[in-house]
Amino acid sequence: MLTVTDHNSEPRTQTRRQARATQRAAMSEGRRIERSAIRAERRRDRNTVRSWTARRVAIGVLGGVAAVGIVGAMVAPLLQSQTATASQDHAQQSQTAYSAAAEDAQLFAVAEHGAVLSALTNVAYEVEVPTPTPTPEPEVASVPGADTSGDTSTEQTAPAPIQPPAAYTGGGSASDWMAAAGIAESDWGYVDYIVTRESGWNPNATNAASGACGLVQALPCSKVPGGGYDPVANLQWANGYAVGRYGSWANAHAFWVSNHWW
Repeated sequence: MLTVTDHNSEPRTQTRRQARATQRAAMSEGRRIERSAIRAERRRDRNTVRSWTARRVAIGVLGGVAAVGIVGAMVAPLLQSQTATASQDHAQQSQTAYSAAAEDAQLFAVAEHGAVLSALTNVAYEVEVPTPTPTPEPEVASVPGADTSGDTSTEQTAPAPIQPPAAYTGGGSASDWMAAAGIAESDWGYVDYIVTRESGWNPNATNAASGACGLVQALPCSKVPGGGYDPVANLQWANGYAVGRYGSWANAHAFWVSNHWW
């Protein structure tokens, strides 16, 4: 039998079993308190580690920024000097290229014997211009019975200037002209589209800049038999041109729509 003294009561007697239970309870409470203390210590350690980790990251970032700034401050003068040097080299190369071009542009004279080339910076030439020999005038054969006392020279007639083709003064309509030119009626729509935009169906239309003329603005007018302004002849030439170059009036129309010329 064990005697247990309570602070608030009189001493009381416990059995051995009760004493063991009390001991186990005390030990369990002690372990619980110890585990609580350990957990609290671990939490403090983790918080400390996290705090130091955050500090290290912040220090690393600040250090990196500072390093970049230092490197930039060190590299900037070098880059500026290299840029200035490159600009000076480019200017010198440009001057050298100009000088070389100027030297290449010097005059070269070929020596009279040996065909030796020599560069000349300032060359003065003395040219002896031979006096031209006058061309003898042709003698005019005298005609018996003709009076030549007042005619001492022969007049030379200048060649007549090339006359432009005569303007068309006849009548007719677009359908009459296309039928007379032998254009298939199925192609009249294509022909009308092109001619309307080229000349407005004016047989005497002329492009003052290029000299193109006629309904389809043939260039030059001499391509068209008869001078170019005759509407039937102009359309006959255009029919051969459209079929020969584009294969058909439909293809010629498509080309005109895409390019606004043909």
